[in-house]
Amino acid sequence: MADHDFDLVVLGGGSGGYAAALRAAELGKRVALIEKDKVGGTCLHRGCIPTKALLHAAEVADVSRDAASIGIRTTFDGVDPAGVRAYREGIVAKKFKGLEGLIKARGITVVAGEGRLEAGPAVRVGDDLYRGTDVVLATGSYSRTLPGLEIGGRILTSEQALGLEEIPTSVVILGGGVIGVEFASVWRSFGVQVTIVEAFDHLVPNEDVAMSKTLERAFRRRGIEYSLGVRFQSATQTADAVTVKLEDGKTFEADYLLVAVGRGPVTAGLGFEEAGITIDRGFVVADERLRTGVDHVWAVGDIVPGLQLAHRGFQQGIFVAEEIAGLSPVVIPDHQIPKVTYSHPEVASVGLTEAQAVEAHGADGILSYEYNLAGNGKSEIIGTGGLVKVVRAKDGPVLGVHLVGDRVGELITEAQLAVGWEAHPEDIAPYIHAHPTQSEALGEAFLALAGKPLHAL
Repeated sequence: MADHDFDLVVLGGGSGGYAAALRAAELGKRVALIEKDKVGGTCLHRGCIPTKALLHAAEVADVSRDAASIGIRTTFDGVDPAGVRAYREGIVAKKFKGLEGLIKARGITVVAGEGRLEAGPAVRVGDDLYRGTDVVLATGSYSRTLPGLEIGGRILTSEQALGLEEIPTSVVILGGGVIGVEFASVWRSFGVQVTIVEAFDHLVPNEDVAMSKTLERAFRRRGIEYSLGVRFQSATQTADAVTVKLEDGKTFEADYLLVAVGRGPVTAGLGFEEAGITIDRGFVVADERLRTGVDHVWAVGDIVPGLQLAHRGFQQGIFVAEEIAGLSPVVIPDHQIPKVTYSHPEVASVGLTEAQAVEAHGADGILSYEYNLAGNGKSEIIGTGGLVKVVRAKDGPVLGVHLVGDRVGELITEAQLAVGWEAHPEDIAPYIHAHPTQSEALGEAFLALAGKPLHAL
């Protein structure tokens, strides 16, 4: 049994936790980073990185299958699951090794084990107590399920889906949000028959409705089936299949059921409430500067209500480290954080949807413009359709930018700058977008809202 003193103790080594640790160490703090598994968290090991590697493999499969349409002779002989897995795991291992090296180079003490918050503030790991002048809680999230729906056998979460050693023949996906849509896209590219069940009226229901409808049409053309607006009722499985029943009586049978109904905060049993932290539906209640209400205890990432995105947690980790150091960093509200769904086609957005803008400014207080990617040369070259939509306040700044189409996630940073800096379309219109690029589609939308619609009828 021993006590250890640090300037900062971070509980959780995912995106938010390791970002806080790295930035604090950079600012001269003595830092302990406590992690029960591997630094990098869900994003590196079971989420963002491995799933995007799968999505790239799926893209290669599609390109190989369709190469003849652009005059390239190739053959598509199928998918080698072991080869795809080795490719994916190789990327994760390389990124993990790099992160470990960076943490070591910064002089951060990594503690392996499950921590529990105590008054002080401090974190106990086994018989050792790690006291910090400040403590950051960054314990991450887990895959949710629904009441009465037990995970196991042929009923999977995204973590188990990544571990599959076979390519299924058919899959039902419960949930049409980011995780469900991305896995649907991968499996369809691998030749799997996919059906998505979404209780809301649209896929990716948190996006602007024009993006949802465009994605739905694209998925329909790809042969991805979906049921919208009817709730799940039950699932039963045998040794060979799983049957899903909806509240309207409709049933679907498949090899597997992927449960993709969101992620819940990991806060139970970690001593948070006993130490005085307020918990609401499992989430840590924190103010806009990520203070928990307990002196010198902060919270970042998926345990804080709001968008559950790795880059949000990463930014919050940096924010807290700088706040502790007295640098007074700027608060970035959730609506200014870019979102990307890496399906085929991709969906990307930042700022307010049109419906949210109308709610905030009134129907007469906004303008919106949609530019179809059919008019964009680079999109035609790479064979993608889609849409760019910009929402502005009338005679005012850009409020939201929404995109759907292959590779549009690479455009979202310009959109974030426009929304974050409250730029007017007239401010952006004079700037030149290189030709031929997909970024020209954004430029065309800004031109149109600035009263210069060169290619609009």
